Amino acid sequence: MARKIFVAATGQNSGKTTTSLSLMYMARKKYKRVGFVKPLGPKPSVASNDMVADKDAALMAEIFGLQDDLPLMSPVVLMPGDTQRILDGELSGAEMERKIIDSIAELDRRNDFLIIEGAGHTGVGSILGFSNAKTARQIDAPVLMVTGGGIGNVVDAVHMNLALFEKERAEVRALLVNKITPEKRDKTLHYLELAFAGQPFKVIGGFNYQPILANPTLRRISQVLDSELKGNQETAGQIVHHVQIGAASTQRVTELLKESSLVIVTSSRDELLVTLANIYNLPEYSHLLAGLVIPGVAKISAITQKILDRSGIPYMRTNRTTAGVFNTISEDVSKINAKDTHKISLIMELADKRFDFDAIDALLD
Repeated sequence: MARKIFVAATGQNSGKTTTSLSLMYMARKKYKRVGFVKPLGPKPSVASNDMVADKDAALMAEIFGLQDDLPLMSPVVLMPGDTQRILDGELSGAEMERKIIDSIAELDRRNDFLIIEGAGHTGVGSILGFSNAKTARQIDAPVLMVTGGGIGNVVDAVHMNLALFEKERAEVRALLVNKITPEKRDKTLHYLELAFAGQPFKVIGGFNYQPILANPTLRRISQVLDSELKGNQETAGQIVHHVQIGAASTQRVTELLKESSLVIVTSSRDELLVTLANIYNLPEYSHLLAGLVIPGVAKISAITQKILDRSGIPYMRTNRTTAGVFNTISEDVSKINAKDTHKISLIMELADKRFDFDAIDALLD
């Protein structure tokens, strides 16, 4: 039998996957066999072994070499239209639930420590008949609830999610607060401890807000825009810290470049495209210019295209409008990819410094 922990969250983008990755990394230092399962997978992806699995389960399998266990790690993957098929009686929620419980039982038998990552907020899965809260209670796993930073919004979100855990009689043992503003860390945790003083769970400080983890890589932007990344492929993992629209004069655009900027330049701006391509390889601009997105239906002139290709500057070509590109990138929340080795290494480095695994592990007794 394994020591189990159910990683829940107050909502999306709270740092749940980062928390699970940190738990995996730290638990493997203490326990010989550490497993992971995403019972309900709302984000289907094709894993390296061509199996359709939840994106988070596939990520953990690839990072930690658990590909053989992937069928158990992602027992139920929701495909588009599955919720309607459940309601129409074409799919059985009870059968899905049985598959989940059986997979967790097998992983429980195989491992010394098992991380169960819920999907989204506490109520996700209710339409199928098994919410996160119900699953946690059925497998008798103590809950670690992950939340974002702040005070008032955290208190509100925790109480809303806590109600369903209490209804299902699932035990929340700890609240892990992520994305804390560094200079407000002590103050934030102090007031959250006061706010939850009467609750049976412990408030634990998680990661501070990290722009490097929050911002996308060139690879991620390429995927979001569904546009091939051309130029220097070795930069695919580079993290983009700023997205700038190249609407000003050529000189002004170059003056406005900030650390690791992705510049959106329409296909008709030949002078600006040529200038950015040429300065890309200058040492003083190497840390400022990450690459280009070139929107627009107009063709790039032949000579400009040659200069772009010769420079090696990473770029993406799309028929979307400049506003469409900017909004798509701005609205996307960067998710960790197994190829983002820099981000993964940083998470592990931060976990060593900030993540009190022993305190969390002790709560499972």
